[in-house]
Amino acid sequence: MSEQQPLSERVGATSDPVIPSHPEVDRWRTATADDIDAIHGVFVAADQVDHPTWTTPREDVAETFELSHVDHARDTLIAFDATGAAVAVGSVTLHPARDEHLHVYLTGAVRPDRRGRGIGASLFGWQHARAEQQLVEAATSDAVAALPAEIQVYASEKDAALERIAEAHGYRTERWFSTMHRDLSQPIADVSAPEGIELVPYSPDRAEDARLARNDAFRDHWGSLPSQPERWQQFVGGAFLRPDLCTLALDDGRIVAFCLASVNEGDFAVLGPNAYIDLVGVVRSHRRRGLAPAVISRSLAAMRDAGLGTAVLDVDTESPTGANALYGGLGFTAFERDRVLVRRY
Repeated sequence: MSEQQPLSERVGATSDPVIPSHPEVDRWRTATADDIDAIHGVFVAADQVDHPTWTTPREDVAETFELSHVDHARDTLIAFDATGAAVAVGSVTLHPARDEHLHVYLTGAVRPDRRGRGIGASLFGWQHARAEQQLVEAATSDAVAALPAEIQVYASEKDAALERIAEAHGYRTERWFSTMHRDLSQPIADVSAPEGIELVPYSPDRAEDARLARNDAFRDHWGSLPSQPERWQQFVGGAFLRPDLCTLALDDGRIVAFCLASVNEGDFAVLGPNAYIDLVGVVRSHRRRGLAPAVISRSLAAMRDAGLGTAVLDVDTESPTGANALYGGLGFTAFERDRVLVRRY
């Protein structure tokens, strides 16, 4: 359908999502901050099967309850069994940006011992209905109502059940993201920065400059929307970012490239001491000057010197910047993949 039609026409009629019914779920209800541990428990159980090399930190769950654009009382549904234990959870998050397109993310999990019984399908139906309702509710002006819109859900390559459920609701796989690992015990090239560029660690006084650089660098990346100040501050001011492992490239004091990395010691039990590279980017005015390998190499050396054994990152397999070749040349190898299933309006 044409993107010029009002969003309400493209989406169709919406109403409050119907709470599912399932014989193995004693109660469904939306979430409050008192449910953080219950939600986290579902994710931790699911992590062990879905992606055993990393775990969901409790802090990631708790932070969503602090965001002004998230209303868990309407946007998160939890399934409880007869013992009162949470067995599944699903959230629907509308990105707060309203400039280019509307973007909703679906996240959730079902405890592995309750899978294959239809709980996930029931939950996804509620999430999809709530996501469509969010899109229509967001169209508060003619300009916003004319924007293209999409709903996204990430699924592990081996999660055939989620792929099947999403496709039944009209979602299609549009992109693949690959998780890559780098053994830090292997030699790390010393890549010099171009003349006039200074490489420095991240520092908190650079937070806003780094956000603006990130938004410029990712403006032409698939599915990317501008990072908003509230969520960005959670990231750079959170418990996991390691400024000493991060690298900024400065041109006359301006951030023109960055490698931002974090450490979650909760992952050490399954992957050993490791660091996760959250973001690598180069502002568009400074691309093709060798800045990306320079900032990454400096950060890899800092990780090695800090006693870490592995660097991990995720990359769009069709990145327009040639990121796959870049990371491969720096010693990263592909480990596992996620698909992105998308429903467009």
